[in-house]
Formats: sequence, structure tokens, C-alpha cells
Amino acid sequence: MEPISITGMSSVSALGMQSTSIWAQYVAPEHRLYFDARKGFETFLGGLTEVVDNKLQELRDSDPKYKRLDRTVLMAILTARNAFSQVNCSEEFGVNFGSSRGATALFEKYHSSFVTGTDGRVPTLTSPTTTLGNIASWVGDDLQAKGPTISHSIACSTGLHALLNGVAWLRSGMSNAFLIGASEAANTAFTVAQMKALKIHSKATENDKYPCKALDFSKKHNTMVLGEGASALFLEKGIKENALAFIQGVGYATEPLEHNISISTDAVCFQKSMAMALKDAGISRVDAVVMHAPGTVKGDISEYKSLQKVFGENLPLLTTNKWKLGHTFATSGLLSMELAILMLQHQFFIPTPFLQQEKRESKLTYVMVNAVGFGGNAVSVIISSK
Repeated sequence: MEPISITGMSSVSALGMQSTSIWAQYVAPEHRLYFDARKGFETFLGGLTEVVDNKLQELRDSDPKYKRLDRTVLMAILTARNAFSQVNCSEEFGVNFGSSRGATALFEKYHSSFVTGTDGRVPTLTSPTTTLGNIASWVGDDLQAKGPTISHSIACSTGLHALLNGVAWLRSGMSNAFLIGASEAANTAFTVAQMKALKIHSKATENDKYPCKALDFSKKHNTMVLGEGASALFLEKGIKENALAFIQGVGYATEPLEHNISISTDAVCFQKSMAMALKDAGISRVDAVVMHAPGTVKGDISEYKSLQKVFGENLPLLTTNKWKLGHTFATSGLLSMELAILMLQHQFFIPTPFLQQEKRESKLTYVMVNAVGFGGNAVSVIISSK
């Protein structure tokens, strides 16, 4: 298959929004997660930086029609604009922007008002501003996209499923360019309470150095930390001179469900998605894998076992970014893509503090990125350097 070029990339997360500063935070050993002691939280979160928050406020104030949009939508517009500004594409392009929770803050606000109110009414714009489809619609409108405009939700693999959709449109010949992305602004008391109810959120105290211990296989308790973020990639068919990296292979699979959030002990879905991606790329090995690794006991070890099944004893280098920026649900896979692209560009592997691996001097050529959502919807993507 002809490679697909990634020609634009942008994100907002706990690491900032500029590629240079994001890379600097990855290279730096300290973590960026913060302890939020506001009522209803009392836990670690991965929140946006003050600079990014200011940018979002500027965007909200720039046009009256943006005043009532959810934070999720504003984050999507901001990252989409930044990614699109990097490309020189005269083709009509499509948009696929997804989210796990959608317009979280607005939905919770309007629903709370409905429940506590006495007249059974809600504000007029409740429906259009809280529907999932309004995320991609606003991005498409902002960029005046002429192609299809799609929103979807497949839990924590939403971002990589957006990439799958973009790849499918390009390979089919129905489009020559696609903007894909995901946005998640779910750092709310209600969402944190849901994660605590599942007993997967970190119980780390304010003095703990690493509240999220993703890829620490000695941990006895779940250490997932909720984060917020958005990411956008611009995809173009063929080999482009301005490409940041190339998509060489994609794979996907769904776990047979035994429970609402179940995944098998050796993550069969990941075994299948990784094998499919390797076959699609026409290779048998990769140099590194950016794992989903949410910081939960079962989630981390099951994915690790799936890697052992696929690659044997000679594993690629393994890493994750969730100990740095938290689990951003829908956006997590695309933020992992960003880390993979930056590692290829800098030819430098970013390790975690917990997993000891032998240093290797070989060049990073192929990097795999994994993501999976509740329900066992796994996606694997292989990218390469120029």
C-alpha cells in the first residue's frame, strides 16, 4: 500500500501546545501532573497549562458564536487550526474529530440545572451544544472544509479510530486529504467520581512523586490519572516532501466481551491489531511501541503480555506518556502518536521511570502506537520516519 503522509500535527495537553516545549517536557525527568484539592476532586489530574487556557479564552472571545461552545469543542478548533496552518493543501479535505465523553462540562451543567430546577426546562441551545456531532461540525465550519465531517465515540481508542477512518477514506480514493483528531475535556467532579467508582483512579497523595505508575509492574493498586487534551493530525495520500512521518500500517480488533470493561489477561484484541498492522506494513518488527498502558494493574500487564505473544522475548523498546500527562480518554492514542513522531524526528527514545530496558544505539525507523477503549476496541498504527 502507498504510504500516507502526516503533514500537520498539533495538540494541547498538560505538556503545553508547542512541539518544542512538549519535547522539552518529555526529555525532562519531572512529571507534570498536579494535585487538585478543589471540592469534589482531591486527587491528581492532568490539566492544561495556563498558556493553553488563555488561548482557549482568546478563541472563545474572538467570535460571539463561540461563547456558548463547550471546552471540548474549543480545544478541537484550536488544535485543528494549528495543524491545518502547517500544510499546503489545495485539495478538498474531510474532517473526523471524535470524543469519548463529548461536551462534558456543558452536558453536566445543563443536566444538573434540569434536575434541580422546578419548571422542567433547559436552555434553548442545550441540544446543539451538547451533541457529539457538534465537535467535528464546528471544526469543519471553522476551516471551511468541503469534504465529509464526522464525529464518533469509541471510548479511549476514539482518536486512533479517527485515524483509521482517515486512512480508509484516503486508500479508497474517495478523498486525498483528511484532518483527524480527538478532544477530551472531562476533568470534572462527576467524571472523576466515575473513575473512582470503577476503582481505577490513582489514590496517590500530594507527596507522591509519580501518581500514575504506568508500566510499573510491581504496583499493587490501580494508578490511572484523568487528564484532558486535544490533538489533530492532517493526513495526505502519498509521499509528501513536508511529511512529519508516514503511516505504514494499521490494524484493529475487538475483544470478546465478558464484562463491560473487560480485557483478556493477554489482550487478544491487541495481539490481533498489532499482527494486522505489521502485515499491513509488510514488516515483522518495530523499533519501539508507545503503549496504551493506562496505569491500571490489569490493563498494563495484559498489554505487555500481548506484546510478548507478538514479538517473543526480543521485545521492542516500550514506553507510554500517561505518567506525564494523564489518561486523556479519546485523545490518548493521538497524543501517543505525537510522542512517536517526536521520537522519530529527534531519534531519541523517551523511557518511563519504571520499566528498565537495555539501551540500544540502533536508529528508530518504525514505531507502533497502541490504544484500546472500554469494550476492547483495540487499534495499532505503525509509522516511520522520512
